[in-house]
Amino acid sequence: NNMSMHMHWARLIEILHSAEMMKELLEDPDIVNGELVVKGEKRNQGVGLIEAPRGTLFHHYEINGKDQVIMANLIVSTTNNNQPMNEAVNYIAKTYMTGQDEITEPMMNAVEVGIRAYDPCLSCATHAFGQMPLEISLFNSREQLIDHKTRF
Repeated sequence: NNMSMHMHWARLIEILHSAEMMKELLEDPDIVNGELVVKGEKRNQGVGLIEAPRGTLFHHYEINGKDQVIMANLIVSTTNNNQPMNEAVNYIAKTYMTGQDEITEPMMNAVEVGIRAYDPCLSCATHAFGQMPLEISLFNSREQLIDHKTRF
C-alpha cells in the first residue's frame, strides 16, 4: 500500500522537532554553562546508537594501545530496513505486474520509490549519474523468465 510514503512526512516532522529541540537546548543555561565534557576512564571499546532520518545506526569500535581503530562494526539503516523494503517491492510487483508479461518503466520507477521510502540515501550511495541502478526479472508461475530489465 502507499503507507510507506508516510515515512517521508514522519521524517520531516522529526527533523523539524529536532531543530526546535536543538535551539531550545542551546539556549538552556544548565547545558551551555560550565564543563561540557565529563572525564572518564579510558576504554578500548565503544558502542553507539543513534537515530537518524533514514533509520537507526549502530556502531561498535575497538582501539589498540596507540588509539588506532582495530575493529569497526556498523549496522546501518539499510540492514534494518531490508524486510520492509522487500515487502514494499513485493506489493509493487503484485500491483503492477499481475497479468502482465512486460516490465514497464512506470513499474521500475515505482520500485525505486518504494525503496527510497525506506532508505532515501541508498540511491545516492549506489550511483553518481542521475538514477538508481536497478535490475528486475519477471518470472511466470512455472518459474520461467519472461522479461528482464536492467537500468544503470
